[in-house]
Amino acid sequence: MELPFTYPSLLSLLVIPLALLIRVWWRPSRPVVMPFDHAETRSGRLLGVVLSVADSLPPCLMIVALLVLAGPQQLGKPTTRRKMTNIEFCVDISGSMTASFGDGSRYDASMEAINAFLDFRTGDAFGLTFFGNSVLHWTPLTVDGSAIRCAPPYMRPENAPRGFGGTEIGKALLACQRRLVQQADTGDRMIVLVSDGFSSDLSGGKADEISRQLKDNDISVYAIHISETSIPNEIINIASYTGGDVFNPGDDDALKSVFQDIDQMRAAELEKLAAEAMDFFPPFCLAGLALLGLGTLCLFGLRFVPW
Repeated sequence: MELPFTYPSLLSLLVIPLALLIRVWWRPSRPVVMPFDHAETRSGRLLGVVLSVADSLPPCLMIVALLVLAGPQQLGKPTTRRKMTNIEFCVDISGSMTASFGDGSRYDASMEAINAFLDFRTGDAFGLTFFGNSVLHWTPLTVDGSAIRCAPPYMRPENAPRGFGGTEIGKALLACQRRLVQQADTGDRMIVLVSDGFSSDLSGGKADEISRQLKDNDISVYAIHISETSIPNEIINIASYTGGDVFNPGDDDALKSVFQDIDQMRAAELEKLAAEAMDFFPPFCLAGLALLGLGTLCLFGLRFVPW
């Protein structure tokens, strides 16, 4: 297999040790005439080969050194990482959200369940939007959920500014859609709608139009109807068309389990990453150490002399 190198231009210097190897194996055998040349002696070819091998060790060591300096690379194992889900919480703060639910109000139970949801979706990006007749984007999409955890005291329905007394779900969904399209360049997109009422701006075919826009932008809607009343058909249709679901929890324990169900339905996906190039020194270093040790031993007696 062909190995890539970080500095392939250094490989051109391999001509130097290759030239030395050619010189070792093609040099004259006995250039100096000695008085006993006409004596009957054996050719010593085997010893000549051994000496040539010993003399080849330094050029081979130079070859290994040049390969190491060129920076050999290999492809690492393909890895995976968690695929981010961009989740926009769309929370109703109209006057009806002050109604009793569990130990507090519907709003209190909703925000408490959302904070618990943040704990087991570590790695996802979260945004928070409050709505009534108007829409207020509280936090942008972020993996830091601290801003969402600090929101409940400030945006309670009792403290909401003017223009938040009613419920316009259609306006809120479109506003959340714009946020997700602008800020969520990668990963899945999801809106978690928490409301307790009917929205007049979804009637007259507007719900179908909003559903198509959400689906075209790959946004799924999970709706939590935190009320004893039946879930409006428009909300059911939007969630179903976009690939989400609807829930109608009866108490605060059921509300928490709803978020656990959402977590299981939209489990975090893993995506494969391309294998990255990494240094590949070990075999070259081992070969170099072996050649260095063997060459050092050869210096104690195995060396070529011209006589």
